[in-house]
Amino acid sequence: MVNWEKSVMFRAFRHRNFRLFYMGQIVSLSGLWMQRVAMNWLVYRITGSPLLLGTVDFMTQIPVLLLGSFTGAFLEGRNLRKVIMICQTISMLHALTLATLTLTGTVEYWHILILAAIVGTSDSFEVPARQGFTIRLVEDERDLGNGIALTSSLFNVSRLLGPSIAGIVIAAVGEGVCFLMNGMAYSATLTALFLMRFRRPLVTEHAGKGVLEGMKEGVRYAASFIPIRNYLGAIALVSFFAFPYMILLPIFAREILGGGPRTLGFLMGASGLGALAGSVMLARRKSPVGLGRVMGLAAAALGLTMASFALSRFLPLSIALMACLGFFMVSTLVSCNTLVQNLVDEDKRNRVMSLFIICSMGFTPLGSLNAGWIAGRLGAPVTLFAGGVISFLIGLFLLRAWPAMWALSEPVYRKKNLL
Repeated sequence: MVNWEKSVMFRAFRHRNFRLFYMGQIVSLSGLWMQRVAMNWLVYRITGSPLLLGTVDFMTQIPVLLLGSFTGAFLEGRNLRKVIMICQTISMLHALTLATLTLTGTVEYWHILILAAIVGTSDSFEVPARQGFTIRLVEDERDLGNGIALTSSLFNVSRLLGPSIAGIVIAAVGEGVCFLMNGMAYSATLTALFLMRFRRPLVTEHAGKGVLEGMKEGVRYAASFIPIRNYLGAIALVSFFAFPYMILLPIFAREILGGGPRTLGFLMGASGLGALAGSVMLARRKSPVGLGRVMGLAAAALGLTMASFALSRFLPLSIALMACLGFFMVSTLVSCNTLVQNLVDEDKRNRVMSLFIICSMGFTPLGSLNAGWIAGRLGAPVTLFAGGVISFLIGLFLLRAWPAMWALSEPVYRKKNLL
């Protein structure tokens, strides 16, 4: 039997509920990544339009931006396990519906848009609920940073497995089977949630404020504390200009590198491998000290790598650069997540983490729409190159501001016994 108590890298696994959730998510997220690859390939195959490709991603994620602040305040005092189970069921039905339409040959672009909006609305509740739920899974706050990094690692393990399998499945039997497999995979997380047991009640006393007042209080709090404000602002800009690179990968796979769905699977798999390495590196950290500097370095390196990928026309080099891009992307994202989680006051956690979701995910659909529009006029390479330059400049800003932000963060860490 593994002794998780003595493990540095896997210390969050000593919590039973965290282990259950981790195992269930490996299966479910692998299916989700299969669907993302299949969805992008299906849309580009039936439309041939970068703009329409970006529009689907926009419809999937724009509800997070529109509803994110509301859902963060709404979820205060709610049973987050029930919220996640309801949202996972909606996502399962979404995947099975898409599978039915594709396998019967009746799928049309407008079907995909409507289904994308439905699952996006569900995600606007599930993602902030999952962020708050992590605290319940990791009962010792000293293990929180490790839990966040391990959660990111499972996201990237699945991101490594899912696209690689999807490329083979699409080439062999088409996109519909990927959607079907994803629908079946959601049962793993639902089972894990059902098996969890908690020592403390999941429903806490509500603060008594209205949702609107709670939203305003969360925004005021985040804006008034300079480190949280800067980290959230930086991840919002990176998510707009850099993270939409994935929506353009089908264009690079087919038009720039002269491949097909397997090439797309290799590119996304390499990105997942790099992201997994980044997650592992951060999981080994024992303290949040220095993470602000890590985030700045990662954002700058992400920009340089993205600009280099945009210029590459050699598949092996592109795959290697994609692995580096995944490494620096997850390093930027997980560092920001851990920083905000460790700095936020407990009574404002859901509201501030909903702002993190808006900044890290909510601006990505706008960026995808923007990237699709620019790529349709100037080309995908120019679009990615410009996004890389902007990410590099954001990283330089964080590095310059880090000493001042650390001086403000240190008292919070000492108060929480994190130093």
